Amino acid sequence: MSRPNILLIMADQLRYDCIGYSRSAPVETPNIDRLAAEGMWFTNAYTHIPVCGPSRQSLVCGQRPETFGGLWNHSIALKVASLEPSSYSWARTLQEAGYRCSYIGKWDVHPQHDPTRYGFDEYIDSNKYYRSWIKEKYPDLAYTQGYMGEVDPLPLEHSSTHQTAAMASELLGRMASDAGVPWLLRVNFREPHLPCRPTATFAKRYPPEQVHEWPSFGDTFIDKPYIQAQQLLNWNIQDYSWDDWAPIVSRYFAVISQLDDAIGELLRQLDATGLSDNTIVLFTADHGDMCGGHRMMDKHYVMYEDVVKVPLAVRWPGMVAPGSRCDQFVYNMLDLPPTLLEASGSPSPERIGVALHGESLLSLLQGHEPQGWRDHVVATYNGQQFGLYSQRMIRTSDWKYVWNPTDTDELYDMRADPNELSNIARHPDHAATVTELRHRLYEILLRDGDGLVQNHWMKEQLLAGRKK
Repeated sequence: MSRPNILLIMADQLRYDCIGYSRSAPVETPNIDRLAAEGMWFTNAYTHIPVCGPSRQSLVCGQRPETFGGLWNHSIALKVASLEPSSYSWARTLQEAGYRCSYIGKWDVHPQHDPTRYGFDEYIDSNKYYRSWIKEKYPDLAYTQGYMGEVDPLPLEHSSTHQTAAMASELLGRMASDAGVPWLLRVNFREPHLPCRPTATFAKRYPPEQVHEWPSFGDTFIDKPYIQAQQLLNWNIQDYSWDDWAPIVSRYFAVISQLDDAIGELLRQLDATGLSDNTIVLFTADHGDMCGGHRMMDKHYVMYEDVVKVPLAVRWPGMVAPGSRCDQFVYNMLDLPPTLLEASGSPSPERIGVALHGESLLSLLQGHEPQGWRDHVVATYNGQQFGLYSQRMIRTSDWKYVWNPTDTDELYDMRADPNELSNIARHPDHAATVTELRHRLYEILLRDGDGLVQNHWMKEQLLAGRKK
């Protein structure tokens, strides 16, 4: 078989449980479901950092953002480093191996340098183009509800989702016409990142009165870090009832279904090229969204499943059995770079002294369970627009421990309390569990070069539990 083409589709701020294939929330996503059904669906895929910019920077280089200073989004808070063009990029490795690499949509990796500095031959800033196009076509268009979203008055074909899909489909067609040249195409939608503005066609699918309350909505924040209740004040939603939230969640559901419809158009274009059988198609998201879970909005300052657990589906005809399911813990952003390097037959970055922080998923995709596969995931957070606040999380099948260096730590029994309502970190019955998880977390952070544990004060706080 010739080297496979790669179509990597990414959503922005999409919860794992809001994909129909997850069998969780009642959201209709037939095209993503089809992709999962024809390949492998990952039930325990996690982002290593639930923030747009750092997450996407890591996907470019395959390393945790703490190692290169991309701690938060560069456009919204204190100045921060970004991944530089001189850094390793697996797309550049593919490019050097003869792949044609193209990128369309949200970037968020560097404020000055676009994807063509990181191994991509072509970049289409669809967001910028769309804003200009809409301003010219609809000069009187105005949105009024800010981050809370509203129904988009535009026709579906003029929406952001479908304009992005149309541009991506045209680009895909051009790439496919170059016979014999393998290609990588990254398509990055901005949906369903708030504000959610579904067109009328999709907005009516989910009447607010039929949108059920999240199981975590009754969170009281008792024995939890101060910052969580503060987050409600930051957004001015501290008095929101479910009646206030239901329309917002309804629009979130609706724009996800609209996104799925746009993805369907892109997949149909792939089928039309005749290259589907030799194309790896991947779908994922940079992170999730609270969207009313725990009464909260957006992300930031939390490590709840709402934001760290992400959808991940991989279809590769002839290599991945249809209907496959993987329950192992995987990272989407860290494991995909080594996976796609191996799948494409490209050189490993280790040859030039670059160590990636993820593992190739190729064995899992082929139905094999590698010996010693990880039984945990670790996620980090470093602060952003509401002030600096660091967090480090380790999640196993039974437990989730969150180290909050400037506040109380968290421990959740993920079997008995899957909605993470009761923080039992201070309970004496769980002291041994906390100690074990702290040590495991420390070893992983130290191994991956996280500067937060590379001084004796923070080491002692984490390992010895030296906290008030």
